[in-house]
Amino acid sequence: MSIPIYQVDAFAERPFTGNPACVCLMQAEMPDDWMQNLAAEMNLSETAFVWKRNDQFKIRWFTPAAEVDLCGHATLAASHVLWEAGWSSKDTDVVFDSKSGHLSASRKGELIVLDFPANPPTEVEAPAGLLQSLGVENKVIYIGSDDTDFIIEVDSEFTVRSLTPDFARLKHTTARGIIVTSQSDSQQYDFVSRFFGPAVGIDEDPVTGSAHTTMAPYWSRKLGRTEMKAFQASERGGSICIKIRENRVLLGGMATTIFRGELLI
Repeated sequence: MSIPIYQVDAFAERPFTGNPACVCLMQAEMPDDWMQNLAAEMNLSETAFVWKRNDQFKIRWFTPAAEVDLCGHATLAASHVLWEAGWSSKDTDVVFDSKSGHLSASRKGELIVLDFPANPPTEVEAPAGLLQSLGVENKVIYIGSDDTDFIIEVDSEFTVRSLTPDFARLKHTTARGIIVTSQSDSQQYDFVSRFFGPAVGIDEDPVTGSAHTTMAPYWSRKLGRTEMKAFQASERGGSICIKIRENRVLLGGMATTIFRGELLI
């Protein structure tokens, strides 16, 4: 028995940029420990496990260390693979059933557009040591939380790009991850960000779709816009097209398959 397995660069306008995700197309759900072990074996920020159930697809996401409730780039990668492998018609939206409810993906030219729930943050006090771990004590404009991640707006794009966090200290943060963001210096983008998640086994995630469900409503209120373009300023980097629609966020990006093969079990 074998399982088709793919590696896809998501939110990537060209190969070897964006965020790589593993996608496994399965005939049925596998045991949790098997999926977690495979995610650790693949050692990417996320591995998506997908199988057909009735007229929808079930999807679960695992980092090398833990299961997460929502992942944007691995969902984009999974949608790309389902169309590419012929598991879903290219002129039909892909609908997923997940731990974060129903999600969908559609094709808009070269873009894959994800329809995700908005997750606006609430302003909070920073936990002890968080700002020191990031090295931004005197550069913070806003600190919020969406009950999953902290979001921190800082004074400039330079501050975002020059961060050198203390990952050993950040690993003890009581959150999935920490988003650090600022308004963009360029006219090409509205805001930039980086995402750190050592608590779930990812020191820095290259492009984090789910984090933009929090940043999108935050920056939409601040900038007075419902359509924006964002750039995640990791070493690989990746851009995301954003549209706010009531309590949903549409996230658009490109994807390319790097390799495909068979997982032998």
